Amino acid sequence: MTIKSRLLGMAFASSDVLFELDRDKITFAIGVGPVAGVDPAAAWTGQGLSALLGKSCLEHVNAALAALKPGVRSAPIEVEVLAGEDRVRRAVLRAFLLPDLAPFVSCAMAWQGAAYQAVAPKTEPLLDARGLLKRLGALLAVGGTGPELSVDFLEIPGLGALDEPHRKAGARIEARLQLASIGGISAARLAPDRFALMRDSADIVDLAEEIRAMGLAEGVNLSPVATRAEIGRAEAAVAVRTLRFALEDCLKDGAAAGDRFSARLQRTVQDADRFRAIVRSRDFSLVWQPIVALDSRAVHHFEALSRFGGAASAPTGPIAMAEELGLIDDFDLAVAEKALTQLRRPGFGLVKAAINVSGASLADGRYVEGLLRMTAAAPDIRKRLMVEITETADVVDLDGANQRLAGLREAGIKVCLDDYGVGSASLTYLHKLSIDILKLDGGFVREIETDAKVRTLATHLVGLCRDLKIATVAEMVETEGQAAAIKSLGVDFGQGWLFGRPTETPVAAAPATPARRKGEVAGWG
Repeated sequence: MTIKSRLLGMAFASSDVLFELDRDKITFAIGVGPVAGVDPAAAWTGQGLSALLGKSCLEHVNAALAALKPGVRSAPIEVEVLAGEDRVRRAVLRAFLLPDLAPFVSCAMAWQGAAYQAVAPKTEPLLDARGLLKRLGALLAVGGTGPELSVDFLEIPGLGALDEPHRKAGARIEARLQLASIGGISAARLAPDRFALMRDSADIVDLAEEIRAMGLAEGVNLSPVATRAEIGRAEAAVAVRTLRFALEDCLKDGAAAGDRFSARLQRTVQDADRFRAIVRSRDFSLVWQPIVALDSRAVHHFEALSRFGGAASAPTGPIAMAEELGLIDDFDLAVAEKALTQLRRPGFGLVKAAINVSGASLADGRYVEGLLRMTAAAPDIRKRLMVEITETADVVDLDGANQRLAGLREAGIKVCLDDYGVGSASLTYLHKLSIDILKLDGGFVREIETDAKVRTLATHLVGLCRDLKIATVAEMVETEGQAAAIKSLGVDFGQGWLFGRPTETPVAAAPATPARRKGEVAGWG
């Protein structure tokens, strides 16, 4: 190994690029350029310092070179090196004047951070969260064309400060994120220190490192945290809702975003895939809970309740997710299909059944058309069937939903409004939807004996239903005291562990009074 090679290796141990100056002209360069694709030997040799350094630091460097003494190394000089396309990269420059080589000056530079935009270019204003979701929907609506999409979430603590350095850094950062986004219009500022943008999945530029460098250029120390999640070319509606899920989680007050954005997004995608698989394979079961007439305790009908993987309790989490992601209508139809199959089995007799349907499934005619198609060949089944509209998801078009429900009622299928009193639009639903039965939420029942206000509200509600010729059911009845209280208000039917727990097959228990035969199932009335 030659002395020359050893010296070169030692030089590069502390520097990224070496070059030699003859006054202000670069006569020799070797090393790593400011960005990929820039070779200092080819790009810098023969150029003046003005082609290398930003104007803001050129005068400072020239002054330091003019004061350089032979045999004395200069103090470190912070510079911004031009990197093309209005980008710069910070570096630390040191110069040394070797007496034997004068007037040539030996220079060494070490890069600091990534290249970044020198100034904030003019770009489209950043979107807000709603605009970002709308933009994602538009990108996915084009089908299989275009790039595979990813969503980057960036948290930049402290960026929302109002002083001038933070403001300038923020302007640079916003412009850079917008330029990095799909079409230059797909970045959003979600909060003072939180951003999201849609990028081509093939784009692997480290934006966090660039943001850190932009902050340093303005004298601001930033510690950005960036996470990425793949969207691909998924179904538009599901992808948009999935992204909203993840964004809402990361924007909660006091929540540290970090890797949670990517984890939440990926977990939601996986949960959605599992839910679809459950629906496709019908990998769920139904249990049947009795609803009894309060005056006789005879079974009036049964509610079919879904269970996943043998779970003893209702799958509220997966159902809520399915409603949020627009997957619930397929599940509601699968529940109806399974319930109808069981109702046709020997041993079910003339059992009457209620099946749940999410309000979200009434957004179009698919659910109603599917249910009518499944029961077209068995009109007797229709007379034994009731649908319960849950209020866990809003019914957006009440007039349209009411027209669709009218088709069920005309076919002999009863309609019940479930969980009344939970949703904010309960009274509007009662006004707009034509129903046969209203089910009081269990919250009323739990407090009916102890809370005078709850009792007053329930009294007026039951009276209103009586005037409208709507039957009433109270759910979650667990004690005789609760049963007596709701009966005294005029509630028609009760449901809860007091009258029977869910079972794999309908079990009609004996009534408390001899008014009806054991096992008799009452009609809709």
